[in-house]
Amino acid sequence: MSTQVDTAVLERALRLALRAPSVHNTQPWRWRLRRTEVELHTDPARHLPGTDPDRRDLVISCGAALHHLRVALAGLGVAVEVDVLPDPENSGHLATVRVVDGPPDRSAAALFGQIARRHTDRRRYSAEPVPAARLTGLVDRARGFGVFAHPVTDPRVLQRMNEVLRFAAREQRHEPGYLAELLIWTHRYADAHDGVPRPAVPVRTGQWDVPHLQRFPAGTLAPGRDTGPDGGTLMVLGTPEDDTAARLAAGEATSAVLLHATRVGLATAPLSQAVEQPVARRRLRVALGVPDQPQIVIRLGVPLPGAPPLVPTPRRPLASVLLRP
Repeated sequence: MSTQVDTAVLERALRLALRAPSVHNTQPWRWRLRRTEVELHTDPARHLPGTDPDRRDLVISCGAALHHLRVALAGLGVAVEVDVLPDPENSGHLATVRVVDGPPDRSAAALFGQIARRHTDRRRYSAEPVPAARLTGLVDRARGFGVFAHPVTDPRVLQRMNEVLRFAAREQRHEPGYLAELLIWTHRYADAHDGVPRPAVPVRTGQWDVPHLQRFPAGTLAPGRDTGPDGGTLMVLGTPEDDTAARLAAGEATSAVLLHATRVGLATAPLSQAVEQPVARRRLRVALGVPDQPQIVIRLGVPLPGAPPLVPTPRRPLASVLLRP
């Protein structure tokens, strides 16, 4: 049963949903706002065919925004039900979020304050390993969306994973259109509301092996003073199937993992490059030794003590992502 809610509340929740991470910060979503519901649609104009030929990144990015909206509405005291892929004739209509009577989702509401605090941290992490209990908590968050989270705790597996990241970075540069897309989305003009600005990417020091940064040009973000080993690790989110519904669920799980990690004091950075090419994805499955379909990799770790706060990356204004009713 639907119920009434102030439009201003829905708009506030949508502005928070816009803080969701997305591939190259393209923000490839559009929203249609109605009196008691919000529709989530893809924005085809923001699809990156050279980077993301099968639209995996696009759908996962939208899934992250969908979960951010769930969290925002729950934090504002609004209960919802979500209809995923409601229109078989319109593949771009990914979900409809409908306001209903009842109490809001408590587990989602608990993450409300983390939306503003979560930032992609591409810097080196502390040598301190991620506590096992925190990894377990992240696995549980992903499982709530039917998504398997595989934390990499074996150094040998981590080494193989990093080799896959390096392979993907090398091979992807030969993909038609990839380098042009990378240039466009990492060299935005000063007042841009999207893209990856240079202050969000660490300076290259030449003293740190960073396979997860090999896709980005050098940035201006200070990497931190600690020159010891990086205790960060990787977590792979996977699904039994590899269709749009699975990718959307993986996006929601990604958001849940990132927000929960922020809540427990971990730094995070989503990594999509290893899943954007079929060969790299197969190598990723072999490196992990699991049958699941890899959807995204998340780098996570304990932040360096005294690391300065990150500057939020830009977001488009709400008016620019709304569709006409």
